[in-house]
Amino acid sequence: MTSATLSHPVPFKRDAGVIGLVGIAHMVSHFSQLILPPLFPWLKDALDASYTQLGFLMTIFFVVSCGMQTASGFLVDRFGPRPVLFGGLSLVAAAAFGFALAPSYWVMALMAVVAGIGNGVFHPVDYTLLNRKVSAPRLGHAYSVHGITGALGWALGPAVVVPIAIAFHWRVALAVAGGVALVVLAVLWLQRASLELPPAPKPTAAAAAGDGGSLGFLRIPAVWMCFVFFLVYAGVLTGVQTFAPMAARQIVGMPVALVAVCVTAYMVCSAGGTVLGGFLASDPARCERVVAVGFGIAALLALMIAFAPVAAAAVPVMFGAMGFASGTAGPSRDMLVKRSTPENATGRVYGVVYSGLDVGQAIAPLVFGALMDSARYREVWMVLVALQLLLIASAFNVRRVRRTVLAPA
Repeated sequence: MTSATLSHPVPFKRDAGVIGLVGIAHMVSHFSQLILPPLFPWLKDALDASYTQLGFLMTIFFVVSCGMQTASGFLVDRFGPRPVLFGGLSLVAAAAFGFALAPSYWVMALMAVVAGIGNGVFHPVDYTLLNRKVSAPRLGHAYSVHGITGALGWALGPAVVVPIAIAFHWRVALAVAGGVALVVLAVLWLQRASLELPPAPKPTAAAAAGDGGSLGFLRIPAVWMCFVFFLVYAGVLTGVQTFAPMAARQIVGMPVALVAVCVTAYMVCSAGGTVLGGFLASDPARCERVVAVGFGIAALLALMIAFAPVAAAAVPVMFGAMGFASGTAGPSRDMLVKRSTPENATGRVYGVVYSGLDVGQAIAPLVFGALMDSARYREVWMVLVALQLLLIASAFNVRRVRRTVLAPA
């Protein structure tokens, strides 16, 4: 039984329990993505590695995670989401402890593979649980909480590992990160009954023959448009988190101390915008318009930072406003995918679609890095503007191709 077909009211406590458990699992996924980069200054000396080599550890992580997201979608539909989630959390914890004990760069690279495999399971698991266990009226809020916990995970990674590395040692910091993943795994294990969900129902032989079997969903154009949407979105997110603050500093003469504030303001305000976005996503018919308004405002603010006479102190505020506007679009973005997903292929669709995030996060640094190296700082912001406009076009194209498929012959 799915959220769309529930015929009787679902207690708030049951929905809230599922949303909360999925949320803290998602938080660990994002937390694990940002435990290594803040420690690069320590790792550079300890491993006698260059920043390029250290950055390659993250490339390994996201490339492996990309492949695993697609594969784990099939595993979720075959075995159910709960065992796949427990396996992913276990691997994330094991990788963090492996990082802490690694005697060389190449062992770190091996652990990056393990971490990428663990990270790759979360989106197919999370959205299968939310879509199939949370009642339809609360689904928009479920997506909202999911987005907020992800943003909090990104914020917690540096906040946890850097102070511990300063006070003790970088190995202690990574061991503590592994402990965080284990604690969350223990909580989910104790509440495992709330996460119980049978595998997706198998289609009949006739239906399987008609839709191409387990790979039939790959013929749906809207699935691939959603993949493109998330690939572009990853480019926006990577640019904002890594290169845009430094580019803004060069454009407006912003003090170095404000660079980190920009990212924090963006992520915190993005979480706030996601709360509002949960209410806006309660009406699926307006999802494309919500995405257009949110990213349209963010693109306008990006143009202002690039070309308007903006005071340095105002830049973090504008980052916050961009984050809030983008955050409002988050739950509607997730609703676009749900409306394009066949009932018996939730894990597979989300695995393919969200692998676009990993692909984008692997490609975007190359583009933005080249612009930064050639001191083309305004072009960094112009690329961000172009990507956000492309997001808007992609959202409406998802609706167009979905309607084309659903229209009678």
